[in-house]
Amino acid sequence: MNKKLVAFNGSPRKNGNTSILLDHFMQGAQQNNAIKDVFEASALNISYCKGCLRCNVLGYCSIRDDAWPLVAQKILEADILVFASPVYFHHVSAPLKKIIDRFRSFVKVQITETGLLHTPHHSWKKDIVLLLTMGSSDKSEADPVIDLFRYITTILGPENMLHVIRATRMVVVNQLLKNEEELASVYEKLSLPVNLAETDSKRNHQLLEEVTELGRTLLS
Repeated sequence: MNKKLVAFNGSPRKNGNTSILLDHFMQGAQQNNAIKDVFEASALNISYCKGCLRCNVLGYCSIRDDAWPLVAQKILEADILVFASPVYFHHVSAPLKKIIDRFRSFVKVQITETGLLHTPHHSWKKDIVLLLTMGSSDKSEADPVIDLFRYITTILGPENMLHVIRATRMVVVNQLLKNEEELASVYEKLSLPVNLAETDSKRNHQLLEEVTELGRTLLS
């Protein structure tokens, strides 16, 4: 039985570093006969979650006049979910966050004396992939995003697995594809140490190989 994959590109930039990461993941995935859906988050007609809590009773989102019913069904049927996003102010882009907020409809939430109890309407067993690009040189700047996805992965089923890849020091479009000389030119203009270019070009190449291999492995 062929696996099913649903991917969301949260970047508002066409052909940017986030898209490059996602494209390389999909190149690895293409080697297998999986059923694949790739959505551009900014192009989807997705309404904001209203916090009406009706999904607690219905078991699905009560908003039915947008693309969410179709997208939600594909998410539920998928074996692998991929979320690609630049890190904006320590979090995912706004178009992708709007989609993530609608994940509220996948769980029943109960208020308790000590906090909230989340019970999924359907327990998941999925691989969840998080592909992040960030301007910072410090990977920990993306921790708020990763913490959220760890939480989502946990509450939606004990057999879910989260896979995270972070590309740091991403400052210009297509940087992941630039060679050492091109990076050195970029870094000089940005007053970054030019001697980082050699290490970063090798690191970026290895990162693209890693994300391609992840796509190949998960879809095998």
